[in-house]
Amino acid sequence: MALVVICGQPCSGKSTAALCLAEALKDLETKPTVRIIDETSFHLDRNQSYADMTAEKNLRGVLRSEVDRSLSKDNIIIVDSLNSIKGYRYELWCLARAAGIRYCVLYCDVEETHCRKWNEERKEKGEASYDDKIFEDLVRRFEKPDRRNRWDSPLFELFPSKEGTEKSSAATLDAVLYLTKKVDSKTRDVKLLQPTIATQTTRLSEANSLYEMDRATQEVITAIMEAQSQATGGPMNGITLGHGLPTIDSSRTIGLPELRRLRRTFIKLTGQSSLSGPPPPSDADSAKRMFVDYLNRELETA
Repeated sequence: MALVVICGQPCSGKSTAALCLAEALKDLETKPTVRIIDETSFHLDRNQSYADMTAEKNLRGVLRSEVDRSLSKDNIIIVDSLNSIKGYRYELWCLARAAGIRYCVLYCDVEETHCRKWNEERKEKGEASYDDKIFEDLVRRFEKPDRRNRWDSPLFELFPSKEGTEKSSAATLDAVLYLTKKVDSKTRDVKLLQPTIATQTTRLSEANSLYEMDRATQEVITAIMEAQSQATGGPMNGITLGHGLPTIDSSRTIGLPELRRLRRTFIKLTGQSSLSGPPPPSDADSAKRMFVDYLNRELETA
């Protein structure tokens, strides 16, 4: 039905804005299904999630994947996070376009001094807050939404430090109207994003890649277990898998539980890295080589 991206500086009142919007939508007679996706949904600590670029990238990947799984024409998804990088907002916009639903950005416009003050107040109360170094870094890198960009439009602006945030706030009511207004051939102020051939093809390609990745990694594990079962007593000098694949550099027996754990982690990491880069390999041989290389790196440090 719709995707709403909450955007703003750290400690600018985004979570309050998300809750007010959700409550305002649920108060409607139509009772739309509304879900908020945020860091706390996954029990993620905000300081750990923004400790470095790798952790932040992983956080965005987790949230994006959950949004992608949750989007449908029967619910309204609210993404309550910093969403401070314009490239990431573009990725979310692409998900909405691929799903053929409405999209908007709700921006909490608060001056840095107020955000800093609210963060300090949360520390004093023992509530979730940002470490000073992380807070300053996030403020510095924040990319303000611009309604001229497709992925920042339509843009509804809240001013929590000046006007507070309520279900009855003007921006909240405008967003509710936009998200629920009936659309017909005469409607001009509400836009349903339309999936393109490119986005549909990309989704199909990603699905094929994940299937090949799942199958290829399982075949590698099966080959490793068979090779180990055929080995005679004494230390091994590596496990040869054949078919032009690298050798598993391990002189010890690798148990099935360990292999399964490494496989799950590999598939998860590969899926997350593809969010801002190329998709996973769509052919089995490439997937097998990637998995074997990953196993060698992990087993070397184990």
